[in-house]
Amino acid sequence: MTRALLASAASLALLAACGENATVVTNTTSATTSAAKTETATPELGDFGVDLTARDLSVKPGDDFNLYANGTWIKETVIPSDRSRWGAFDVLRERSTERVRIIIEDLAAMEAAAGTDEQKIGDLYNSFMDEAALEALGIAPIEADLAEIASAETPEDIARLMTRADLGTGSIFGGGAGVDQKNPGFHTFYVSQSGLGLPDRDYYLSDDEKFVAYRAKYVEYLTTIMGLAGVAEAEAKAQSVLAIETQMAEIHWPRAKSRNRDLTYNPYTPQALVEYAPGFPWAAAFDEIGAPDQEKFVLRQNDAIQGLAALFAETDIETWKDYLTASYLRSNANYLTKAFDDADFEFYSKTLRGQPEQQDRWKRASNLVSGRLGEAVGKVYVKRYFPPSSKAQMEELVGNLVEAYRVRITNLDWMTDETKAQALDKLSKFTPKIGYPEKWEDYSALAISGDDLFGNIKRARAWARAENIKQLDEPVDPTEWGMTPQTVNAYYSPTRNEIVFPAAILQPPFFDPAADPAVNYAAIGGVIGHEIGHGFDDQGRKSDGDGNLRDWWTAEDAGAFETKADTLVAQYDAFEPIPGKFVNGRLTLGENIGDLGGLSVAYHAYKLSLGGEEAPVLDDVTGDQRFFLGWAQVWRGKRREESLLQQLVSDSHSPGQYRINGVVRNIDAWYDAFEVSEDDALYLAPEDRVRIW
Repeated sequence: MTRALLASAASLALLAACGENATVVTNTTSATTSAAKTETATPELGDFGVDLTARDLSVKPGDDFNLYANGTWIKETVIPSDRSRWGAFDVLRERSTERVRIIIEDLAAMEAAAGTDEQKIGDLYNSFMDEAALEALGIAPIEADLAEIASAETPEDIARLMTRADLGTGSIFGGGAGVDQKNPGFHTFYVSQSGLGLPDRDYYLSDDEKFVAYRAKYVEYLTTIMGLAGVAEAEAKAQSVLAIETQMAEIHWPRAKSRNRDLTYNPYTPQALVEYAPGFPWAAAFDEIGAPDQEKFVLRQNDAIQGLAALFAETDIETWKDYLTASYLRSNANYLTKAFDDADFEFYSKTLRGQPEQQDRWKRASNLVSGRLGEAVGKVYVKRYFPPSSKAQMEELVGNLVEAYRVRITNLDWMTDETKAQALDKLSKFTPKIGYPEKWEDYSALAISGDDLFGNIKRARAWARAENIKQLDEPVDPTEWGMTPQTVNAYYSPTRNEIVFPAAILQPPFFDPAADPAVNYAAIGGVIGHEIGHGFDDQGRKSDGDGNLRDWWTAEDAGAFETKADTLVAQYDAFEPIPGKFVNGRLTLGENIGDLGGLSVAYHAYKLSLGGEEAPVLDDVTGDQRFFLGWAQVWRGKRREESLLQQLVSDSHSPGQYRINGVVRNIDAWYDAFEVSEDDALYLAPEDRVRIW
């Protein structure tokens, strides 16, 4: 959230047959543009919203729909040298970054009064851009912190340093206030496994030669940054850090297990926590965090946290000091001299993600400001780039998709009336948030200086922690957002039962007022359907309409759902984007259900919007063909192999080509639209197609 740390990984799910009771969805919004509308406006892409030149007509749609729809674009597109991937999301994020830069530079040029948002935005940006000042300072900004780490003598000292908000040090656990999944009107304190410097436990534990090489490079990187900081015996200490993090990785739950909300709500009183995981100085840590008097702590990976506490107790203080030193330098490398910054880029971006060149500093400065002062920037972004008409159009589209879900749930053939009633109640309580929040974040307590980048970062961290922790004494604010308006993304929150669409995603190819209705329904409609679908995916379905984590399903219906979900898992498990490396169908299940349900319901809403009439044929492309091409255009992309490998290991989203091919092969209308037969590679027999929502 903007103020709440995402202590519970279940807090947000990120993007990315018509029944008798059907209600015709209206076709009055310009998001479902009429032919008259398109006479006065030109779509940004192609003649009707799809770039047909991106297709590769030598590929049969039924063999590889991604390549059919996007093959020429894939062949001709070169990933920018400062990117590890490139696609529709990245194009929009680049546009958003450029817009934010203009906003920031305009504000930075103003003679803003001290303490105003404008002053803070300009000064934070300028402090990051002043490379000469950073070079002149050298390691002076970090000397006192490193000395404090070096002087630690007791386990309590280590625990406090691990949980100091301003330092950015690693810790065996992460913690903060989040919406209580079993009392969603209030907050509770969540405790999660944490502390790894590599992207995932597999990077430490796999004997694959790629991961072995990554571990060697990690040690080189830690040796470099500790050497730059003047740390003695840097290489030996880097090896020590890898060793202790490897032990931590052995204890950590795999990501797929950590998704399971039935396993990750484990409440403990303070005394019970100490008895359960006695090896860690919990009292000192919670006192440092600012939450010493909590009556309940919810452990997510409970036995992993127990094991990490035991590891803490059996590991000597010197090893933890090495770990803290390394993690502190990792967290702060981007805010120091070029040597630190370059070393960090070389490992985390070039080695782990295959990105050849560092992004321009202005881009990183814009992203920093957008992250630390996001809603202050967002206020200006909305005024400049998000007209009220877009909000109104989006609200109507959301209403159309909710109605389509209502119709489809009502007519499900695999769900009993008892569970349907609960599902429809939940759907009726969905809260959509479009564009921007009703009230904006207050940054008055955060001090920013134009000549103190390192101090700015430390103060921003401490401010964010304080804002989060004070929520423990407050009821949940229903107006709060978890993304800024300039973010190109969307999300669903099961504890709030809300779907959120920031302003920046409402641009082509997702949304174009001048595009054909089929394209808009597939693109932004599919995204809306995806986010609604998270309320009914394998984990979101476990909360009711009021956000309570409880089982509202009959055993029969839960079993039917799980059978369908298991079939989808098996389908995605078979996808092999890198030789020998497969998609994890269980890890990606929630997103895959979101995609499949989202596109299915968006298609339903599109057909309802036609009011029983046939869609016109445009450029020899039928309405249904335009619909599926619109979906494929949204997810087209290219990714460097290193980045793709990281995605397969650590990301709950499937690679883009399977968000296309893996979805359409389960939708009957796609077969009819492109005359797909059993001779085609993507063909699934009707009985093997997964139909959930």
